[in-house]
Amino acid sequence: MSRILIVAEHSNGKLNAATARCVTAARQIGGEIDIAVLAADPSAVAAQAAALDGVTRVLAVANPANANALGAVLAPQVVALAAGHTHVLGPSTTFGKDLMPRVAALLGEAQVTDVMKVIDARTFERPIYAGNAIITVKVPDGRTVVATIRGASYPATGAGAAAAPIEAVTVEAALPTHTRFVRLEAAASDRPDLQTAARVVSGGRALGSAENFQLIYRLADRLGAGVGASRAAVDAGYAPNDMQVGQTGKIIAPELYVAIGISGAIQHLTGIKDAGTIVAINKDAEAPIFEIADFGLVGDLFKIIPELEQALG
Repeated sequence: MSRILIVAEHSNGKLNAATARCVTAARQIGGEIDIAVLAADPSAVAAQAAALDGVTRVLAVANPANANALGAVLAPQVVALAAGHTHVLGPSTTFGKDLMPRVAALLGEAQVTDVMKVIDARTFERPIYAGNAIITVKVPDGRTVVATIRGASYPATGAGAAAAPIEAVTVEAALPTHTRFVRLEAAASDRPDLQTAARVVSGGRALGSAENFQLIYRLADRLGAGVGASRAAVDAGYAPNDMQVGQTGKIIAPELYVAIGISGAIQHLTGIKDAGTIVAINKDAEAPIFEIADFGLVGDLFKIIPELEQALG
């Protein structure tokens, strides 16, 4: 039987929804599911992880060195916890992309990246060529499966009927001294997180300036949505890098995605293909975005957005 270890992603005492999506994938693999929570004080996050349906137990690792999520520091501890597990899973987020390759390297395993479908306990599907093709990967018997889970492909697991037991664990691992936390620079926002928001409004190069991008923020606030941007808009300085949606940005799967002034390059479409409903606004009727949009408005965004705001009241 499989024994699966999921490395929890968390921040400020809150479990990231990406962890609950990993649990969904783990349940499809089948077997016992452990969640490792590494923090200076893991108690609050561990309680949230224990509430997830299907979790067998939570391994809480308290260490002052874990106050900030540094992949180089966490990886040796995860490797120690991985003993006896057949699978080690993490989310395909910035956190997971920093941590999981280090874990795979220390274990001497090849990582399966961006798992989007579980076929069986050792066989998975993942995207290649910017999502234009899907490859099936099989991990040989006797090898530890180290994988990142594409959150956009899985719903988040909800709460179970009873909480899983939480075990305080002491990990004996040599931590690196060449890596240290300096500071965290992150934009503060009251809007929903881009990767977990049910609704997202994104703007493209057609906005023309950072000042005009305020139209996107206003519409998003009316909809209670997160805000995204195309790579072209980010490169032009209209929006910060952490808002970029697409192959080299964030892969998202909101219930509603509104693309405004975005032509629809393949790199962008890769990041939104799992969205529920896609609405596109563009003055170019031949824009590729309309090929995948459920609803399309052809026209001047500077006229359409105010009209949408007025209709929303």
